[in-house]
Amino acid sequence: MLSHEITSVAGKHKIRNRVGRGIGSGHGKTCGKGHKGSLSRSGASITLLYEGGQTPFYRRLPKHGFSNFKFAIRYEIVNVSQLERFDDGSAVGVEQLSVAGLVGNSKSKIKILGDGELTKKLQITANKFSKTAEQKIVASGGTVKVV
Repeated sequence: MLSHEITSVAGKHKIRNRVGRGIGSGHGKTCGKGHKGSLSRSGASITLLYEGGQTPFYRRLPKHGFSNFKFAIRYEIVNVSQLERFDDGSAVGVEQLSVAGLVGNSKSKIKILGDGELTKKLQITANKFSKTAEQKIVASGGTVKVV
C-alpha cells in the first residue's frame, strides 16, 4: 500500500500493542518493562517529585526566614498621561478608573505617578500620589485627595 492509496478508513486506527503474548510478539515475558524494580511491577507509578532515593529538593532547602510577600501592600499604577482621557472638570476615583480599564477592579489600591503631561482640571482621588504627579495635577488646576 502506498501513501496516496490510504483512504479515510484504511490506516485510520493503529493496532493496539498486545504485550505479554509470547516470545514471538517481541513483547513477551517482561512486556518491555525490564527485570525487577518498581517500574516493572503492576500498578507502579512515580510522583513528579521523586528523585530516585536521593534527598528531595524540597527537603534540601532551608525552612527558616521570613517573606513579606503575603503582607505587602500592592498598588496599581496609573500615570498622569493616562488621566487625559477623562473630561475636563470631572471627578476621577477608583470606580471611574476601573470603568475606563486603567485598573483591575474597584477594590484596588491606586498610586498615581507623574509620567506624562496633564492639561485638564481633574479632581483625583487615590491612595497615593508621587510628588511629581501631585505637582502636575495641581499645576493644571486640578485637586488631589488622598483616601
